[in-house]
Amino acid sequence: MSNYNSALEVIRTLKAKHGNSWSSISPENTARMSVQNRFKTGLDIARYTAAIMRKDMEEYDANPMNYTQSLGCWHGFVAQQKMIAVKKHHGTTNKKYLYLSGWMVAALRSELGPLPDQSMHEKTAVPKLIEEIYTFLRQADAVELNDLFRRLDAGEDVQDQIDNYETHVVPIIADIDAGFGNEEATYLLAKKMIEAGACALQIENQVSDAKQCGHQDGKVTVPHEDFIAKINALRYAFLELGVEQGVIVARTDSEGAGLTQKLPVSQEPGDLASQYLAFVEAEEIDVATAKEDDVLLKRDGKIVRPVRLPNGLYKFKNGTNIDRVVLDCITSLQNGADLLWIETPTPNVKQIAHMVNRVRAVMPSAKLVYNNSPSFNWTLNFRNQAYDEMLEEGENMTAYDRNNLMDVEYDNTELSHRADEKIKTFQMDGAREAGIFHHLITLPTYHTTALHMNNLTEGYFGDQGMLAYVKDVQREEIRKGVSCVKHQRMAGSDLGDDHKTFYAGDRALKAGGANNTSNQFTVKEPVTKQKAVLAE
Repeated sequence: MSNYNSALEVIRTLKAKHGNSWSSISPENTARMSVQNRFKTGLDIARYTAAIMRKDMEEYDANPMNYTQSLGCWHGFVAQQKMIAVKKHHGTTNKKYLYLSGWMVAALRSELGPLPDQSMHEKTAVPKLIEEIYTFLRQADAVELNDLFRRLDAGEDVQDQIDNYETHVVPIIADIDAGFGNEEATYLLAKKMIEAGACALQIENQVSDAKQCGHQDGKVTVPHEDFIAKINALRYAFLELGVEQGVIVARTDSEGAGLTQKLPVSQEPGDLASQYLAFVEAEEIDVATAKEDDVLLKRDGKIVRPVRLPNGLYKFKNGTNIDRVVLDCITSLQNGADLLWIETPTPNVKQIAHMVNRVRAVMPSAKLVYNNSPSFNWTLNFRNQAYDEMLEEGENMTAYDRNNLMDVEYDNTELSHRADEKIKTFQMDGAREAGIFHHLITLPTYHTTALHMNNLTEGYFGDQGMLAYVKDVQREEIRKGVSCVKHQRMAGSDLGDDHKTFYAGDRALKAGGANNTSNQFTVKEPVTKQKAVLAE
């Protein structure tokens, strides 16, 4: 039985129970509204999308070409338009997720104004954005289904499309940064994020009050015991709220982090604390020469003094970063994490695979969420990789200035074509060779907004005037069938008209009459198709 018919039966039973007092309530209209709002709460969404992620993870394990993707969205409308476009261009939302970036929350959603990615924004802004995103996605469902019901009322046979409707609601991987405080604070925030609809939470092993963007310097990591406590806090939050399949993404920033704030206490040789301490840079000293209030360690039978900076932070040994990444990943998976995130300085499949293969030697099912970051200069990185490959193959590279490979003069060269092909297949290659289950771009809509405003203002305030908008925005929307060209409909005007008819019948004051200027955007058959029909 379809969701519509199920809802119809429930409302008919209720209406019979309440008698004449419900005489004006239409079971058909109520069932229609129920179907148009499939998810009643954020927890409904979290449970539904967690199951999707778990299924996708199993399918990736069976075949790495079943990798998943997402784009970071900083507003509900941006997420909505992304998923509408996904359904339009690809026919399904399968394996297409959403990403919520803490960086974009800081830069675009804080009441304190634009902020750097240093956990300075209000923690409540994160669950509020999750809730906003799913509100817009649910509205996309309601608007599209309302159109289908209108067509059904007009006599079209679209019942199968209604019964088998694919929702715009998809999994969201949400950034909880370093947890915004101690483990109890992490647990409390995690609950709010899950209640808003998040099925996957990404947490990093940096110090919460000293958190830095993963692509900046000055990162300070925490001992494994501290990070495990926060992983536990996330799992408890999922379980308390009944989202048993909730996904935890454990991110390590150790590749680029050279500092630690704490020296953990080792209980026995070789334990996690001992392994962490072994990475700390220290100098051998005679106890007699130790300064007042020095911190000392015993290492291999000798007394050593950890190198401590004036701010009290301790340095890791140079060259230990990859070993620390591998230990971080293994430890996280052994203590409840489901997926890994390794923050890297460049997008290099071989380098990522080197780390993942070391992790998989201990944890064979290890999988990555990978940041295809706009902080990378993709063009330059891959031209450098292509240059090295061509050089190894014996190509004559004298035509290229290695120090200036971004130059536009190289855009149509063999070097450029090779580099662009490697960029094009990066996600596929990474999924197959480096264990990357999920590829995301953290900040794409931040950059596209800036780029589009740059292009529009150049012409609009210049000699193009209104043509700049009409030619490059509205005409493109019409030609490409962008949903929000009829912005009144997208904002819910048609949906509201139908609802008002449910409530008030013929007395309803509706917006969708003959004088509604949105009628100018009614889609017509292409002229060529009209001619073909006439010819028949």
